[in-house]
Order: sequence, then structure tokens, then C-alpha cells
Amino acid sequence: MAVQSTTAESLVEEVFLFGRTLKRAVTTGVEDSPLPQALTGVLSILATEGECRQTDLASRLCVSQSALSRQIADLVDLGYIDRHPDPDDRRASRVCVSDVGQVRLKQIWDRRARRLAEMLSGWSESEALDALDSIRKLNDTFTEDAHAQHQDVVRIESIAR
Repeated sequence: MAVQSTTAESLVEEVFLFGRTLKRAVTTGVEDSPLPQALTGVLSILATEGECRQTDLASRLCVSQSALSRQIADLVDLGYIDRHPDPDDRRASRVCVSDVGQVRLKQIWDRRARRLAEMLSGWSESEALDALDSIRKLNDTFTEDAHAQHQDVVRIESIAR
């Protein structure tokens, strides 16, 4: 049976609320974050994706090239990201997380995991794993849809050329 529209509406509201609440929960109540949230997000996605072109990273993050360029410049200045020319297109550049950036990111994630573990101290392992399964399923569904939409845009752009 398909999900009813009222359920989907409630899920949208809860997912957005959950995102804001989680962000606040894991970044509040601990010592000052070593990086602004936006830069941490860029560093995290880049660590997950691996070395890539800045244009691909901007697409993955759903941000403009100019916004990402400023964030990349800040992360390069901090030594957390290495940037070098793309061998396939010298006008473009490729970025990757530096060794120093990997260390900083691990510190951030460890601190967030400790904070979340404290907050979930009243949960059983089974409850936490059930929540993890549900979140992964949502994430996979949303990622598949975003990928399909991106492929549609790429097809339209190639036809327009």
C-alpha cells in the first residue's frame, strides 16, 4: 500500500525538524566547535566522496559555485583541504581532504558521537539500530531521487548544447 499524502506531509515536517534539532543537539553543549558548521559539512562530504572537482562537490552539496569557492578557500587556508589542477581540464581544480583535515574531522565526529551517545543513554541498542535503519532507508530513497533528478538535468543540458 502506498504512503498516504497526510503521512508524507507529516514525514516532511518531521525530517526537517529532525535535521535542525540534530544539528543543534550535537553542536550544543560541547566545547566550541573547531570549525563553523558550513565548513564542517563541506569537509565531511568531501571526506565521504573522496577527491573530486569543485563543480561536482557543489552539485553534491546543493550550493552555488561561488559559495563553495569561498568555503574551499577557507578550508585550504586552514590546511584542511588540498587543491590542485584537474589533469583533464587545467581550468578546473580538484580538491581532497588533507591529512590535517582528516584529523580535525575525526575530532569533530568523535565529539559529536560522544554527545549523541549521552543523549541516547536511555535507549536500548535495539532502538538505536531500528532508528539507524529507518534513517538509512530514508537517506537512500532521497539520494536515489536526487541522483535521478541530477541525471535528468544533465540530459537536458546535453540536449541544449
